[in-house]
Amino acid sequence: MIEPLVRLPDGTIKQVNPLTGTKVWTLPGRAARPIGVPTRTPLPIDPADHDRHCAFCAGRMLETTPEIARLVRPNGSWKELRGLLAEELHDTVAEFRLIPNLFEILSYDYWNLAHGFEPTPESQARRAAYLSTPAGHAHVAALARIRMRARGAAGADAEPLAEADLEREAVGLFAGNHQVVIARRHFVDGATDDTQLAGSGTLTPEEHWKYVEFTIEAMRDLYRDNACARYVSVFQNWLGPAGASFDHLHKQVVAIDELGSQKEREVRRVRKEPDVFLRWGAQYAAEQGLVIARAEHAVAFAGVGHRYPALVVHLLDGGPRPWELSTDQIRDFADLVHACHAATGVHVPSNEEWHHKPPSVDVPIPLRAVIKWRISTLAGFEGGTKIYVNTIDPWTVRERTVTRLRELRDAGALSDRITVG
Repeated sequence: MIEPLVRLPDGTIKQVNPLTGTKVWTLPGRAARPIGVPTRTPLPIDPADHDRHCAFCAGRMLETTPEIARLVRPNGSWKELRGLLAEELHDTVAEFRLIPNLFEILSYDYWNLAHGFEPTPESQARRAAYLSTPAGHAHVAALARIRMRARGAAGADAEPLAEADLEREAVGLFAGNHQVVIARRHFVDGATDDTQLAGSGTLTPEEHWKYVEFTIEAMRDLYRDNACARYVSVFQNWLGPAGASFDHLHKQVVAIDELGSQKEREVRRVRKEPDVFLRWGAQYAAEQGLVIARAEHAVAFAGVGHRYPALVVHLLDGGPRPWELSTDQIRDFADLVHACHAATGVHVPSNEEWHHKPPSVDVPIPLRAVIKWRISTLAGFEGGTKIYVNTIDPWTVRERTVTRLRELRDAGALSDRITVG
């Protein structure tokens, strides 16, 4: 086993991720530069654009696919609504919405032709109900045209759209295996300029907990409804440099038909070393002084050996699958992820990647999230050597994050379930 962290005489730090083997070098003298500082002049928000800033905003719901479910909060209590018709979309305020992705990574046709996947009875009933109303029929027809035009299909501009074309496209719009969880706000409440975005860290801890819980339910349902889904990938791209189509908070939940090389390596490793995640996660982070914050059931620390500076949240129990976790376990995980985003700030592009134990795996793999700061651009050196150059070493990541978390804690912006440092 190569030592994960080695400091050389000139100050260079060489990292090797103990789980993936990824090699990272951190070179001295570059870590002090500021990150997350807006690089342009803020523009005022036009009140006429309220809730209409992008296709994920509440005022433009008919630009996205028919909703699967939403979380509402009447009188302060959380409630899930499912199967709303197009005419009902504005009857309640959706704190979070679950929708199919209009352009999936793996399409319905992929699953149907490769695996014989068919829509569930629930999906078929939802499709029939939605199409039965004038607004629903018009909504689906408009989306069908967009999909047909995108692939150059004949008949996209026919008026009216042929029912056979509408029915074909509608199946995938209701039975897709790539879903999106969308938060309500585009900007923080009371924002006056377009730099005041609403990210994960601007949610309240309770809102973020529900966001995470809602996402876990979507993951569970994809596994339940598609027997050929071997893994469900959950990730969040924040800001354009991190791959986001819109600067609007959302997570993606994507079923795929294989585990992927990283998960296969993890499974082989855990079979040989059942305590590998505990030993090279929380324990190693504590030994190296990298722990950022703790809760009863989870720990957050600066990651070692990631392509970008990273914050990692590990659940301390690798037995349960995400939807089998207790409320307290999910809450601790969500609170620490929230704290990491709050400390990072909304002006740092980031990827949040989840890792978990899928149903087909019988070894202990804990739910964990990696929040990567996309503050550098990979170039020819990295491509040619597969050695990645980071500007900030794990100890500096830890110091910056803890300093900010203490400020946020004193301001009452963090969950009281977590301990900083």
